[in-house]
Amino acid sequence: MYLHSKLKDHKKNINIAFIGCGKFISMFLSQYNHLKKIRIDTIVDLDIKKAKSNCIKSGLTKETIEQINFVNSLDEILSRDIEIFIEATGNPIVGTKHAYQVIQAKKNIIMVNVEADVLCGKYLSDLSKKNNVIYSMAYGDQPSLILEQIEWAELNGFFVTCAGKGTKYHPSFEYSTPENVWDNYGITADVAKNAGMNPKMFNSFVTGDKSSVEMAAVVNASGLQCPENGLTYPPVGVYDIANKLIPKNKGGYIDYEGQVEVISSIDRNKIQINNDLRWGVYIVIKAQNNYAKNCFKEYGMVTDKSGVYSAIWRPYHYIGLELAQSVYSIALDNKPTGHTKYFNADVVSIAKKDLTVGEILDGEGGFTARGKLVTSNNSINNNFLPLGLSDGAKTKKSIKKDELIRIDDVEINCNQEVLKAREYQKKILIEEKKC
Repeated sequence: MYLHSKLKDHKKNINIAFIGCGKFISMFLSQYNHLKKIRIDTIVDLDIKKAKSNCIKSGLTKETIEQINFVNSLDEILSRDIEIFIEATGNPIVGTKHAYQVIQAKKNIIMVNVEADVLCGKYLSDLSKKNNVIYSMAYGDQPSLILEQIEWAELNGFFVTCAGKGTKYHPSFEYSTPENVWDNYGITADVAKNAGMNPKMFNSFVTGDKSSVEMAAVVNASGLQCPENGLTYPPVGVYDIANKLIPKNKGGYIDYEGQVEVISSIDRNKIQINNDLRWGVYIVIKAQNNYAKNCFKEYGMVTDKSGVYSAIWRPYHYIGLELAQSVYSIALDNKPTGHTKYFNADVVSIAKKDLTVGEILDGEGGFTARGKLVTSNNSINNNFLPLGLSDGAKTKKSIKKDELIRIDDVEINCNQEVLKAREYQKKILIEEKKC
C-alpha cells in the first residue's frame, strides 16, 4: 500500500525485461511514458519486427525504442542488469522453461502467463523461495485483483464465501473456434485485427478455457475450493451477487462455503442481463457475528436477504494498463501481487469434437479441446491431460466429442522442466494424503 509515496524515495531505476510483446504488454507500453523510474532494458520476442511495431502503436517514440535491447532468446540477457522479468508468451510449456531460467538466474519474475502458473506454479513458486526471489501474479489480470480482495477480507476478519469474476459465457460458446470467435465475443473481425487481438487467445475467453485457468490460479493462491463439477457460469448481476453466490442450502448457487465461481453477463437465451460484471471481479464475505451483520445494514452495504452475506466488486480490470503495480510492489516492497501457494486445482482437457488417431491438439482457445476446472486430486488420480500440455499433443486413439482426454491417450511434446515440475506437484499430493 502507498507505493506511490515510497517511489519518491527510490533512488535508482527499476530495470525490467519483457518475454513476449503481445496485447497485454502493448497495454503496459502505452503507460510507459508516464511511469516513474521503470526502465525497459530488453524485450524478448521471436518476431522483433512485430514487437517494435507494437511499441510504436502503443505510443513509444523511435528514440525510446532505440534505447531498448531487442533479442530473440532469453538466454542472451539473463546476465544483464535486469531486476524483474515479465513472462507474457501465453505458452505454458515455454513459459515454464522461461520462468525456471529466470529464477535460477536469481531474478524476480511476474507471470502474465497464467497458463504456465496453473500448469507448474507450485513448483516454480517453491523454486523462487529457494533462490530468494519473487514469483508473482500480474496485477491487472483478474486473478491478482481477486486475490487482493480476498487478502483484504481475510486480513479484516471476514470469511470469504465466494470469489470470482465475470465473463460473457454461454454453453454453446464451449465449441467456439478461432474462426467464429468474434461473433461470440461481440465485435467485428476488422475491429479485432486493428486492435491486435489474437483470435485463438480471445477465443479462450469465450470457450471458458481462460476462466477455468484463472480460477485455478485463484484456488492455488488462496486456498478456496473448486466447484464440485466445474464452473457453472450463472447469469448474475452485481446487485444479486450476495443473494446468489452463497451456498445452495442458503438459497444460492454454490456448492461450498469458500469456493470460486464465474458469473455470466448473458443468460441462457443470450440476452444481456442488467448490471452485469463482464469485465470485473468480486468477492462475497460473511459476517462472523450479529454485530458485523448489523453494521452491513447500517452502512448500506449490499447483502443477501438474511443480511449475513455482503458482496464487494470491482467493475473493471485494466489488464496491462495497471501492470506497473506488480513491478513497483516487487521493487519497493519486495512483495508479489499474489502467488501460488498450493496445488489444489488443475485445468484438464475435453474434446471439442470427435478426434481421430493421429490428430494434433492445439491447446487453449483452439479447435480441438477445451478446458475444465477440477481438483488436482481428480486430475492426477484419473490421469487427465492438463490443458497446458495439450498444445502439440498427438492422439493415439479415437476420442469422442465431450470426452475427457487422458495423458495415455496422447503423445506429449514438452520439455524436461515441465515434466519435472508436474512430478514435483504430484508428489506433494501423494505426501498430503499420507498425512
